[in-house]
Amino acid sequence: MAQPTGPEHAAIPAPLPRTDADGAGSRPELAQEWQLVFVYGSLKRGETNHHWLEGASWQGEAELSGVVLHDLGPFPMAVIGEDIALGEVYAVEACGLARLDELEGYPRLYDRQELTLRDGRRAWVYLGRPHQVRHAPVVTGGVWTHSPENGC
Repeated sequence: MAQPTGPEHAAIPAPLPRTDADGAGSRPELAQEWQLVFVYGSLKRGETNHHWLEGASWQGEAELSGVVLHDLGPFPMAVIGEDIALGEVYAVEACGLARLDELEGYPRLYDRQELTLRDGRRAWVYLGRPHQVRHAPVVTGGVWTHSPENGC
């Protein structure tokens, strides 16, 4: 698996073309340089860590089935399960993915897996482990937002 990274801000670049199952798509040069990352927590627009995506290309909102979001206060953690997470997709370059790995504590805190989103795109997703969320509440509806009562 190739490693992605990335940020975005300022003017939002046009979305990259979607690729076919093997990642080739209509612009093969982008398949090697840019990779998709699905974010569901503090990296989303308007959240505290969104600046880590500076330089990334926003690719729209998306849904990920087969995960359960848990609220850990200042950030959520998704684990494999029988629910859905709603989030955003960004195209990032390899150096951006390395930066996100650092932020997410990969592989110590989060694992990074390439999963298929409900719309068929494949994207990197940072996932926790079940023992890490055993006492954390589930995020109802799969949409996490940081709120002051969770501790700013």
